[in-house]
Amino acid sequence: MSAVPVLRFQPIPARPAPRQSRGVFAWIKNNLFGDLPTAIGTALIGLALLAFLPRLLNWALLQAVWHSDYDACHAAAGACWGVIAEKFRLILFGHYPFAQQWRPLLCTLGLIALLVVSSLRSFWKPWLCALWLGVLGAFFGVMYGGVLGLSQVDTDRWGGLPLTLLLASLSMALAFPLAMVIALGRRSALPAIRSVCTVYVELVRGVPLVSVLFMASFMFPLLMPQGLSIDVLVRVLAGITLFAAAYMAEVIRGGLQAVPKGQLEAAATLGLSYWQTQRKIVLPQALALVVPGIVNNFIATFKDTSLVTIVSLYELTGAMSLALNSDANWRPFKIEAYLFIALIYFIFCFSMSRYSAWIEKQVNKSKLR
Repeated sequence: MSAVPVLRFQPIPARPAPRQSRGVFAWIKNNLFGDLPTAIGTALIGLALLAFLPRLLNWALLQAVWHSDYDACHAAAGACWGVIAEKFRLILFGHYPFAQQWRPLLCTLGLIALLVVSSLRSFWKPWLCALWLGVLGAFFGVMYGGVLGLSQVDTDRWGGLPLTLLLASLSMALAFPLAMVIALGRRSALPAIRSVCTVYVELVRGVPLVSVLFMASFMFPLLMPQGLSIDVLVRVLAGITLFAAAYMAEVIRGGLQAVPKGQLEAAATLGLSYWQTQRKIVLPQALALVVPGIVNNFIATFKDTSLVTIVSLYELTGAMSLALNSDANWRPFKIEAYLFIALIYFIFCFSMSRYSAWIEKQVNKSKLR
């Protein structure tokens, strides 16, 4: 009988601990100097910043004028931020009566608070829709006046940031459900519904927003019965909503096509109706897949509100142009004013992009289980 060999195990020598993969230095190494091309690109960008950043800081900070003195601004070699201190109320609120500008300020704060509350998951309750109706009703009541002793201010005098937020938020809120219906209609088995939705999407997407605004502002009133007139703000809001809905419908349709067919077959096996299948199974998955595209459409709509200036509604950029063009002393400092409103647009757009990333992270939690 042969002897059984005895296996002897040798201990493995200790290995060095893995290097830290978190922290600032780890991020810099992985993202800025991960390989040779990345390191070269980082070095070139760093050299460009070293060449131009001192000039920029000198112009924007060191030699800048911060107080509203146009003589000092004309004599200075740097930026004139005094134009913001002088014209910020006209830029933010347009030609709204100066003594009544507390009303658009109050409405702006209320609308921003509504948007923040709507972004928090703990407030996603059935009463949120009623809150939207209440805040928007109060917005129009306070801005327009004629109630509670407030003087009446026509919509053609509304402008600045309140008008931008109103057009963007209300058009997004109205376009989203319309886009879902259109996206479902484009996938309908009924040829008539599918054809109508397809014609609408292709027709709207085939023209620029400028032409849609011109149609809503100038051509649509010609088609109305004599004596009947719709406020220009309502017409422009309808045009932006229909335009945004066409683009958003295609984003949602892409999500609908990405849902596996087996999900529909499983729903049919369970005996769910068409609308139960869409509401409980298809749409939740489809919308989760296209969150970046939806938020990108929201950001584009928010920035596209600047085009309403061509139909004599002076939102943020239009109010800035009116504020400077009407005063020859401050007219040369448009760059500083444009940088100011660019900062406002950046804050809102960056907030939406970060919120989109948070939603994606929440949606992906179910995939990590």
